[in-house]
Amino acid sequence: MSVKAGQREFLLLARPSEQSHHRLGLAVAKKHVARAVRRNRIKRIARECFRHLPTPTVPLDIVFLTRPGAGDLDKVALARGIDRQFRRLLERATA
Repeated sequence: MSVKAGQREFLLLARPSEQSHHRLGLAVAKKHVARAVRRNRIKRIARECFRHLPTPTVPLDIVFLTRPGAGDLDKVALARGIDRQFRRLLERATA
């Protein structure tokens, strides 16, 4: 069973993991975020939000995908949006 959550600028996909811990995959496309500095910032913020998640009972494999416009968000809006969608994803995955 896979679960998804997202907003206009990015999408999160998750499914139960065969591992005993969570895993995060990041796909920040050059097509959607042209500058390497912005791509790295998005990845850094996504990893930090992932690290601060509460530990759910089921280990998950999570994939983070960008959409057009992801590079236009400022740091605060990006972190807030990613954190909100990670929590929404966990709610759906553990329900």
